[in-house]
Amino acid sequence: MQIREATKEDIPVLLEFEQGVVSAERPFAPQIKGHANYYDLGDLMASPKSCLVVAEENGKLVGSGYVQIRKSEDYYEHEEHAYIGFLYVHPDFRGKGIIGKVEKFLADWAHARGITQADLEVYCENLAAVRAYEKAGYAPYTQRMIRTLP
Repeated sequence: MQIREATKEDIPVLLEFEQGVVSAERPFAPQIKGHANYYDLGDLMASPKSCLVVAEENGKLVGSGYVQIRKSEDYYEHEEHAYIGFLYVHPDFRGKGIIGKVEKFLADWAHARGITQADLEVYCENLAAVRAYEKAGYAPYTQRMIRTLP
């Protein structure tokens, strides 16, 4: 298996992966509309502050992820941090450690640019994802809470 930067030729599959993320998150956030788009794939590919990658096995795209260097809040010690997102593995390839390899590639990319902290978001109820991220060294930090107003 190979982790590599995504190309424009990968966009059709990445759009399918994006809908896979939306479908996986909908049980935790039913307010997500039917067809949602989360990512600007072209911007993630073009920006020097981001890296969009795919996991490829035997010529088939099986996973994805991105890292984006973002400005941190003024009250943090670090000026910038890495935001990691779009971590997705095709259902037929789950359980093989692909997410860990993608996350490591992205974290290494950010670290090589002097970044010392990485953040990501996960639904608290998505226990499989929480465990995978904890295995990669992430720890809970804050919890965002919402409610529907009458």
